[in-house]
Amino acid sequence: MHNISIFGTSSDAGKSTVTFLVGRILQQAGYTVAPFKAQNVSNNAHVSDDLSEIAIAQYFQAKVLDVPTSWHNNPVLLKSGRGSSASLIVGGKAVCSKDVREYYRDLDSLKPIVKEAYAYLDTHYDCVVAEGAGSPVELNLMDKDLSNIFIATEFNTKIILVADIEKGGVFASIYGVYHLLPEALKANVIGVIINKFRGDRSLFDEGVRIIEEAFKLPVLGVLPYKALNLGFEDSQSLMGYAQECSNATKKVAVIAYPTMANYTDFEPLLADVNTCVSFITSNVDLSDYECIILPGSKLVIQDLLWLKETGLFAQIQAHHKEKKIHLIGICGGYQMMFKHIIDDACVEVETATNIEALGFIDDDIIFQKEKILKREGATYEIHHGTSAKYPSEYKTDKLYGTFSHGLFVDDWFENYSHKQIEDFVETMLSYLDKERILSSVL
Repeated sequence: MHNISIFGTSSDAGKSTVTFLVGRILQQAGYTVAPFKAQNVSNNAHVSDDLSEIAIAQYFQAKVLDVPTSWHNNPVLLKSGRGSSASLIVGGKAVCSKDVREYYRDLDSLKPIVKEAYAYLDTHYDCVVAEGAGSPVELNLMDKDLSNIFIATEFNTKIILVADIEKGGVFASIYGVYHLLPEALKANVIGVIINKFRGDRSLFDEGVRIIEEAFKLPVLGVLPYKALNLGFEDSQSLMGYAQECSNATKKVAVIAYPTMANYTDFEPLLADVNTCVSFITSNVDLSDYECIILPGSKLVIQDLLWLKETGLFAQIQAHHKEKKIHLIGICGGYQMMFKHIIDDACVEVETATNIEALGFIDDDIIFQKEKILKREGATYEIHHGTSAKYPSEYKTDKLYGTFSHGLFVDDWFENYSHKQIEDFVETMLSYLDKERILSSVL
């Protein structure tokens, strides 16, 4: 059996979704499958089964496919760093912050661990479904591309193209990407999946004919536009979700600072018809909300400064003093609730820093170099900040802070999300040519 690469003809084409859909097709045919992405760029991470740190997308794909997770699913992860740098997670562990140019210069040093991860999955599963990144034919970056060209060339994978028809220009994107691929990879393209189609599918019959006859590319399916509203990978997918609030009895404000992280914390709230969630990006009046949530943050000090600059810092302090609104802090948001945040280890800053925080909790947060990674049931921790007095959580009548993500997950949401996933997968698979996909990789 051949392994498979999922290439997008553009960014946000739906590669992450198609990865687990193709994986499910293979599972239904009796094969074992592992999701993989050589390099991901995301502030949203999860603690895997081996207590390593991987991107939410690969964790979610594995959850859908009901397979164990480890650093092998996502050997390289880049998260926001200070200035033009990025925080580099390799093999599931934070190793350093690197300037983006320095990262690309040293890219070859990461290829051995990417190959090690891929080889591990290839040994333990019948098929590896490798998600690409962005477009595979950014000509100025093709020699620096770990997730697309490198994997497809190194391991001779079969390739499925995913095209987003909602953006427009679907024919040009398919034709352009295919013809810009190296000749050896063109021969491995088994077809294209059209994603995010709205309206009457028969209106695209002529489009399918053009792609198959003029481009000589099989169309493996035309997927309708259908939001899953789970596994939020980035801010675009989160902010684009329109919640039905007509029957809501509770209003919750989530402070969406610039490097807000781990958006999946709010999936249970978004799924609850009794709760209306607003993502706050400016100093609007928060008086009408029953609860204010300070979420996770990739750069806690930077986002704390943003709170001060916007005026939200002073407003949140005033609401805490009045004791009328519940305040919840999760991970980075929890750290902001202390007296000071001290980064003498220069984890987030270039020079040692001691910054005044909200002052709700009578202790200071001290950053340590080594990142803390923990997992227990549905909750997990990913953070550098530590508190001597309150190492896990802090609670009073109107205030709750915790280092743990997954705070709102309960049995109801677990059952709800499982049903949502299964209904979504079943619907989407009905639009794919499963036999054609299988015959192309066997």
